[in-house]
Amino acid sequence: MATSRQHQEAHGIGQIEDQLNDQMEAAEEIQGQSKLDREIDKAARRDSDPLKDVSK
Repeated sequence: MATSRQHQEAHGIGQIEDQLNDQMEAAEEIQGQSKLDREIDKAARRDSDPLKDVSK
């Protein structure tokens, strides 16, 4: 059973993640997305065949 302290810590971590995500999005709007970020997004969105990936 989670303690109140654990719950508060988990909530705090979630708030930090939200804040960092907001900061990242703001920086991206101001500076534009880096080439590496675009490549990662492209790779994350591509259809993947796990067997094909293993055979490489």
